[in-house]
Amino acid sequence: MALYAIGDLHLSLSCDKSMEVFGPAWENYTARIEEALGILTEEDTLVLAGDTSWGMTLEEAEADFKFLDRFPGRKLLVKGNHDYWWCTAAKFTRFCEEKGLRTLELLHNNCAFYGDYAVCGTRGWFWEEDKKAHNVKVLNREVMRLETSLQAAGEKPILCFLHYPPVYQGYECPEILATLKKYRVEHCCYGHLHGAVIRRRFEGKRDETDFSLISGDYLGFIPKKICE
Repeated sequence: MALYAIGDLHLSLSCDKSMEVFGPAWENYTARIEEALGILTEEDTLVLAGDTSWGMTLEEAEADFKFLDRFPGRKLLVKGNHDYWWCTAAKFTRFCEEKGLRTLELLHNNCAFYGDYAVCGTRGWFWEEDKKAHNVKVLNREVMRLETSLQAAGEKPILCFLHYPPVYQGYECPEILATLKKYRVEHCCYGHLHGAVIRRRFEGKRDETDFSLISGDYLGFIPKKICE
């Protein structure tokens, strides 16, 4: 029994958007993911920290979801900036029921539980370009979603999973970091960083929280074991 996490799988089994065009780190990545997920057992939980499928709709992402559902264990999906298929939890649940997908759940405005831990998460946000009013609105909404998830943890120790990094070299998101500190989050994992930007990652302890990068290409597409 173990909790694993990985982000940015960018599966594209039903659309022509293979990540292999981005170089050797992505070579044969779907087969590497398939091999790595072979470690999962029925008692395991896998958190997918955003950018899971390139599908633009649930229907277009169906092949990717079926690929993931073939493996045992529970899968908790966090929203990424490229998850264009994303929808309400109710719609996703109906879709999974109709398609016979039994292991997939959204981690969004809620939390899940693994052993003694609360598993929380949301997409997060940071200003990649200008600090425009729209971005401020999106950031505030993401902080609210994060707080809703963390509040649902109750008194349990918290493991938090974001898509966007709340901190890396030369950047930090004070609103997200303050929320993690407020709820005394033990461990925060994030994705989104690829290629040369990976060298700017922040890993280690800040305040009471340990931070880890879990984007797929950084991990070699082998999920990180968070705890047993």
